[in-house]
Amino acid sequence: MNRTWKQSLMTIPGVGVSLLPKLACPFCWPAYAGLLSSVGLGFLISARYLLPVTAAFLVIAVGALAFRANRRHGYGPFALGLFAAAGVLVGKFWWESNPAMYGAVAVLVIASLWNAWPQRAAVPDCRAEKSLN
Repeated sequence: MNRTWKQSLMTIPGVGVSLLPKLACPFCWPAYAGLLSSVGLGFLISARYLLPVTAAFLVIAVGALAFRANRRHGYGPFALGLFAAAGVLVGKFWWESNPAMYGAVAVLVIASLWNAWPQRAAVPDCRAEKSLN
């Protein structure tokens, strides 16, 4: 139970980054300004710093998908998350396309959920044991 909780906690960066809205969202500016200013990071709200900050958070999110991937669902969620992170950056900063960016955000959330989904426990085959006896 404790391990599942820790694995679910690792999806928070991916979900948090995926919920970042487009730069032009007028309703989100006061929330961002208040949050960043309250911790002394008000300078990050400018467009000059938005690309590196977004890229850094995406690296953290995809890194969480890659961390111990061979013990969970393999490298499928990591590959999907890497594709989604590239889609977020391209959709937001090069194409300036809301549908492309939000579609990539949805794919990143799906990769995070896939990575956090608990695996089935291996059930021993009782028939094999009976044939040995």
